[in-house]
Amino acid sequence: MKIGIPKETKVLEGRVGLIPQACKELVKSGHELYLQCGAGLLSGYADRQYADLGVHLVKEAGDLYGMADLIIKVKEPAGEEVALLEDRHLLFCFLHLAANAGLASSLQQIGLTALAFETVVSNGSLPLLAPMSDIAGRVAIQAGMHLLHQPQGGRGILLGGVPATERGNVVIIGAGVAGGSAAIMAAGVGANVTVFDQVRERLEHARTIGSNITALYPYQNVIEEELARADLVIGAVLIPGARTPRIVTRDMIKNMKKRSVIIDISVDQGGCVETIRPTTYKDPTYITEEVLHFGVTNLPGAVPGTASQALSAAILPYVERLASEHWEKDPELADAVNLKAGNVVHPVVKEALA
Repeated sequence: MKIGIPKETKVLEGRVGLIPQACKELVKSGHELYLQCGAGLLSGYADRQYADLGVHLVKEAGDLYGMADLIIKVKEPAGEEVALLEDRHLLFCFLHLAANAGLASSLQQIGLTALAFETVVSNGSLPLLAPMSDIAGRVAIQAGMHLLHQPQGGRGILLGGVPATERGNVVIIGAGVAGGSAAIMAAGVGANVTVFDQVRERLEHARTIGSNITALYPYQNVIEEELARADLVIGAVLIPGARTPRIVTRDMIKNMKKRSVIIDISVDQGGCVETIRPTTYKDPTYITEEVLHFGVTNLPGAVPGTASQALSAAILPYVERLASEHWEKDPELADAVNLKAGNVVHPVVKEALA
């Protein structure tokens, strides 16, 4: 299989689809790998590290797409990248098509086959989404702590407090991988943390993280009460492949403290906050209802060294399987297909786009 790894084009996205060590394993298996020059630099990997392992370096994205049959990216194709895709290509990356009907339509017109990292399911878990969700939850708390600083537009509080001061209040909507990681970070700095989820087992796990965590069922009036006390709110709701339901309404946000902060990790699937919209690391925040909103759609892109290592370790076994001749007989891969020859075939994605 001829495998291409293009340079990511999303604003301030530093991750790379495969790190050199992962490429080495694929080269050993007999595959031809092509890397666009500079694709790994922001993750800490020089072109020479790839070339020394047998990866072919290609300067222009157009040439790489022309040579490769299987394209391994991190984020969904955008802008000029879409025009480089052909119907013969097999695309494997994060897609989040449920919240991006325009991209879905463009890929349909091209007629390619595309699998999404976020719809790969194994034994009921999401093995390719999980490591990025883990990182996103941790980064969200780090970003929130910074945004609460007065020069950033926040309330001017230290989230964990110090002796003779109050602790900050963090509310986390969703206690899956991302929400759980956010809870670990927030509890670790000493904040008062309230976590909401519908699944009792997740609530039980959240309580074991620390004595400063309260785990509650997401009754609407209870969420509203907790949001009114919150300094930092983390949205971490996920329905695999589907658009995220809106849990936090504008009216709830109107009752929040002035200059409190909302970070919606689920924004790439539409977001669970009514007032959230996608932003980039170049211009990450905006103010609505006197609350600071952060809607960056590639949170792990801020720590590309860590994120690329974690992502490569997760996707490598699936890339090896995808590069085999009969990959469509692999049930996990077959079920992860979002588009096949231009048709939307994933049932959840199809319903979301209907």
